[in-house]
Amino acid sequence: MNQPSRRDRLKPVELLVLSGILALFVGLTVLLSTREIVLSLIFFGIAFIVVLVVMAMFSLSIKPNEIEQHEIDDDGTGSAPGEDTRPSGH
Repeated sequence: MNQPSRRDRLKPVELLVLSGILALFVGLTVLLSTREIVLSLIFFGIAFIVVLVVMAMFSLSIKPNEIEQHEIDDDGTGSAPGEDTRPSGH
């Protein structure tokens, strides 16, 4: 079985860091405009979750290229592409 590439392993970390940075921006903006720490933390949490969900949905909506589609379709049995490897019915 092939090991995932470094880029594949770091993809979740990239999403977390990017959503953290954007949420920090929102939190600091609210803090500097209202001077209320609790309200700033609430907006930080909401922004973090919303940005994380939106970025994850965007990454899921990207159509895989030909190589990625081949890896998705490959079931790991090593059989020829036209062979039916499913068990027969009773």
